[in-house]
Amino acid sequence: MKTKIFLIGIFLMLFASILFSATIEGSVSDNASGNSISDAEVKLYKMGIIIRTVKTDNIGMFKFDNLDEGPYNVRVNVKGYSEFFEKNIILGKNDFHRMTIFMIAEVLAVQDNTNHIILDATSKDEKPVSSVSLMHKSNSGNRSYFGTNSEAAYDDVYVQHNTESYDFIQENGFKAVLNDPLSTFSIDVDRAAYANVRRFINNSQMPYADAVRIEEMINYFDYDYENPQNEHPFGTHLELGNCPWNKNSKLLMIGIQGEEMETENIPACNLVFLIDVSGSMNSDNKLGLLKKSFRLLVDKLRPEDKVSIVVYAGAAGCVLPSTRGKDKTKILAALDGLAAGGSTAGGAGIKLAYQIAVDNFIKGGNNRVILATDGDFNIGASSDGEMERLIEKKRDLGIYLTVLGFGMGNYKDSKMEKLSNKGNGNYAYIDNIMEANKIFGQELWGTLYTIAKDVKIQIEFNPNKVKEYRLIGYENRMLNKEDFNDDKKDAGEIGSGHTVTAIYEIVLAEGTESSDKVDPLNYQTSSVVKSNDIMTLKIRYKKPDQDFSRLITEKVTVRDLKKSENSKNFMLAVSVAEFGMLLRDSEFKGSASYDHVLLWAKRAKGEDTYGYVAELITLVERTKLLAKL
Repeated sequence: MKTKIFLIGIFLMLFASILFSATIEGSVSDNASGNSISDAEVKLYKMGIIIRTVKTDNIGMFKFDNLDEGPYNVRVNVKGYSEFFEKNIILGKNDFHRMTIFMIAEVLAVQDNTNHIILDATSKDEKPVSSVSLMHKSNSGNRSYFGTNSEAAYDDVYVQHNTESYDFIQENGFKAVLNDPLSTFSIDVDRAAYANVRRFINNSQMPYADAVRIEEMINYFDYDYENPQNEHPFGTHLELGNCPWNKNSKLLMIGIQGEEMETENIPACNLVFLIDVSGSMNSDNKLGLLKKSFRLLVDKLRPEDKVSIVVYAGAAGCVLPSTRGKDKTKILAALDGLAAGGSTAGGAGIKLAYQIAVDNFIKGGNNRVILATDGDFNIGASSDGEMERLIEKKRDLGIYLTVLGFGMGNYKDSKMEKLSNKGNGNYAYIDNIMEANKIFGQELWGTLYTIAKDVKIQIEFNPNKVKEYRLIGYENRMLNKEDFNDDKKDAGEIGSGHTVTAIYEIVLAEGTESSDKVDPLNYQTSSVVKSNDIMTLKIRYKKPDQDFSRLITEKVTVRDLKKSENSKNFMLAVSVAEFGMLLRDSEFKGSASYDHVLLWAKRAKGEDTYGYVAELITLVERTKLLAKL
């Protein structure tokens, strides 16, 4: 009898564990570096009572399983960090609640005479402030988001937690060729979005939708296009193939290969490093990584090159006057001596950097300001518009701008992208030393030396052959059709050896599918010229030292585009585009899947000298797991 009772008890316990199997699982990391934190104390509360306490393991993970229904609170404490507290986590039967928690190191606060609280890591007047940045994804399948917790804040201190900013992206939709035959855009060789998306995924987070600029993800990779064969500084490659996410569409890929200049043929450089040393840069993955990155650049300097270093925090100053590239010890000593602290006066720093660039201007040389920051700076007395006009004015004098982003938590992507676009420059995000080596090692002169400026593309589709089209990405690079012939209209730049890739999704005229919702016109009719051309491709560009554009025109037939099988270039670009649409949860993603992205990325891998495609495959596999949580 006792044995039966015992067995029944065991059965009931097992039944209860199955019936009530809700789980709370999470990871704890440092907000500045992204490194996991082990031995963090995690307490689980129910009805105000601590019911369990665990410590994070050696990779920062914790887990509470076999939980019943109801509301729970979670509190995390780590020495040297502000306390984290989240309440009202509502669990149902078999729910899985995933938390990714970023702990913020304790900061100091002082109160000024206007009763405002100012955060300042250098203040001697200490006052503890509690803050946390939280990324949480529930089992409801909603996109991950950053939230804040102010419950543990002291007095009336308000702390801005996660303040990363991204411009809203309205995806390009389909356009009917009969109504809109011309598609015009500026080329883009920025690669920041891919590295930033990688940072999110490597931290077990789904990126913000607006952090995913698909054209920058596509152009992160180098493609094996043919080198230019004529007097122009770049060549073009066109290819047509099936669309893996929409059986009724085709994909048109346009590739541009820039001429790769020999190092000895690159003109002497006048470089001004403009470095943010404000308090927000005080972490290993910001100023620490910045210093290591610039050391890679300094190592590549030639004797004829010149470098100046301007810093800005509470004020701007020149810490290294123009110094020849052969004096590497002097340049590196100035870099090593930089330390972060104080508020941020970005406007003054930009003005000073450009003035020094003007003072040391090399006629016929490569004159460039390189801004390195997390983007969290105040323009000061000047407006954003005034700074942009200053950058445009200096651009017209031949001083270009490269913007390098660092860090997380307060990263200002939108501001930095705008500044680089105004400065005839490029924009990259450096999340680790390997990315720094890619920018300043493998692609140094593509980053720093422009071979063609104001590069614009205009395509006229033939309505006899193409019914509809949409450009994938490039939303913030779209131009009006009349801008194409306007030499005063700014556009994108191509660096030495750079490749540029764009993809159109098109619906052929022979198909039955259509997304055109516009009624027929009552007062106009369109007549179509008979032609075997599928489109006319036009490219305008200027040489770096000229103000007038040159025109390239190419008429293209379907026969010109067809291949016996699609190239590895095509499969790689399409797989990245498909990955980007999944990350954005694009309304046009159709039947896109992570499995197909992996299939084509693996087929496109080839030699993969630097392992970039292998890394892409790993990121997709991680994202596939994250998407299930």
